[in-house]
Amino acid sequence: MWLLDKMLRSVIRNGHMLVTDHDGKVYQYGAADDTSAPLHLRLTHPKAAAHIARHPQLGAGEAFMWGWLEIVAPHDVRDLVLFFTMNSKAIGDKAIQAQGPVQKLAERALAALDSINPRGKARRNAEHTYNLTRRLYELFLDEDRQYTMGYYRDPTASLEQAQLDKKAQIAAKMYIKPGMRILDIGCGWGGFALYLAKHYDVEVTGVALAPDQIAFCKERAEQAGVADRVTFALTDYRDVQGRFDRISSVGLLEHVGTPHYPEFFKYTNRLLVDDGVMFSHCCGRAGPPGHTDAWTRKYIFPGGYIPALSELVTQSEKLGWQVMDVEAMRFHYSHTLEEWYKRTVLHRDEIVELYDEKFYRMWLFYLAGAEQSFRHGGMVNWQLLYVKDRAAIPMTRDYIEIEAARLRAADVAPQWSLDPGVREAAE
Repeated sequence: MWLLDKMLRSVIRNGHMLVTDHDGKVYQYGAADDTSAPLHLRLTHPKAAAHIARHPQLGAGEAFMWGWLEIVAPHDVRDLVLFFTMNSKAIGDKAIQAQGPVQKLAERALAALDSINPRGKARRNAEHTYNLTRRLYELFLDEDRQYTMGYYRDPTASLEQAQLDKKAQIAAKMYIKPGMRILDIGCGWGGFALYLAKHYDVEVTGVALAPDQIAFCKERAEQAGVADRVTFALTDYRDVQGRFDRISSVGLLEHVGTPHYPEFFKYTNRLLVDDGVMFSHCCGRAGPPGHTDAWTRKYIFPGGYIPALSELVTQSEKLGWQVMDVEAMRFHYSHTLEEWYKRTVLHRDEIVELYDEKFYRMWLFYLAGAEQSFRHGGMVNWQLLYVKDRAAIPMTRDYIEIEAARLRAADVAPQWSLDPGVREAAE
């Protein structure tokens, strides 16, 4: 416990925390005179403290998953993550300082190696993340299964409204005209492709690497009666043939891996017509390039990496692209993740039945950590428009808000509530 005790005393300056070790000994950190109830952690395994101290980013998540680390009510894991980000917005970097230079170098080298994603590995990574039970995603996502940031024009808006507004905003930025051919790379469960077909006279092709996602997409297109205009394929974007007027990638670049950015921009440049527009939305770093932490790489997004803006712009410029519009979406994802977390907690029993308690704890830790990274840390979402010809979009951004307003007026968001009684009444 001595190593973990030393690390915690160097980090915690605000708030009050108690840690009860497996032998019953209690350690106290922060301001003991704090009037609020202390955050109380209980370590249940003899190896818990050492595991967390030696591998802070990986160890804390695993200890919580395995039941080695318990958070005493009324607090939960979201409170734990918030507590540490409150003490330091750079808690991850401070934790790494507990490691030696060899460990830090090894961690960065492993992260770089993990970001190499040839076709076979890219497919396996996609299946790891997105081929989970369909029911799981139904339990915490909105009805359209948008597994990316919602657009909160109003912070109190429902998740359903935020996701509908997100689709309207993206479509508006793409400056779509009748008769266009659109490629949606990393199409997820098909929601955005179907949205485009609903609102525009266009043909849409969606590609992704998770078999169950594509199967579900095809089912949705058939049910909507648009399978003649919206097609989905289990295909790597590097194998797509043809030419398109618009390309969209929402939540894709996080999975590409920095070694493959030149490939991505080369292939998409080949696929887009000369006066076309490519839209990209991805999680991003507000600061310089970094690396993905070991816990996220191992359990949630193998091969994933959240890029800095400099990495996106530098690589695209080399392949003939011009960046015409950049928007940093700052806190929208934190609101989205908070709602996903609440819905996951609400459906705890069913998720444990689908998987087990370990999986449920893993999912909570992922959502809580991600939320605080976007709320208090250095994570944002980047939205970029790439063109080959600067005349491809209007001179001012007025067209975006005008079209987004038109699209918003055309749809009504489904109603959903965390309160089971309200949901039953609505049904």
